[in-house]
Amino acid sequence: MMPTRVKMCGITRLEDALAAVQAGADALGFVFYRPSPRYIAPEQARAILRELPPFVTTVGLFVDAPRCEVLEILELLPLDVLQFHGDEVAGYCQSFDRPYLKALRVRSAAQALAQAEQHPAAQGVLLDAYVEGVPGGTGQAFDWSQVPALEQPLILAGGLNADNVAAAIAQVRPYAVDVSGGIEAAKGIKDADKMQQFMAQVRLAGRLLQAG
Repeated sequence: MMPTRVKMCGITRLEDALAAVQAGADALGFVFYRPSPRYIAPEQARAILRELPPFVTTVGLFVDAPRCEVLEILELLPLDVLQFHGDEVAGYCQSFDRPYLKALRVRSAAQALAQAEQHPAAQGVLLDAYVEGVPGGTGQAFDWSQVPALEQPLILAGGLNADNVAAAIAQVRPYAVDVSGGIEAAKGIKDADKMQQFMAQVRLAGRLLQAG
């Protein structure tokens, strides 16, 4: 069984990015959605990306952004993957010549599956909690029994932390988990100890699954 990948999202500071890499994160997420408390200006993100070691995947998060805005950021930043958290259609998501993840807010397994089927070209589908009027980053978990069987790799998000991630992995068996608030000291400010604890629980879950 492959190990569960980990994306740590909402990075706003270089020290947090390096701490995430040190803890073992496979990917770092940068939020380019201005209403978010974890928003980072593209110029700040560029400064962080310049200091990252190799083999760390960088992900840019957008919410119903004008196409020109995404293109401007891509001219500035060598992002590896785009993550779309709004009502973006497949044609829009595929138009940037980058692998993309489609984030969906889960109300039911049937609803999530129907939406995922609209994005067959997505590199992965991220499932998050549904909260009215909030596109993501709510810090709330959802009912994992409502996770559908997807064709695309599944990234599980929503309220994950060191206390529940092992149980989430055991139940859902996702390709990856995505964490933000669960590793923070404050919104947008990460906690290195929480990162380490989170990764320890992910690895524990992996060992338990392998043991059968």
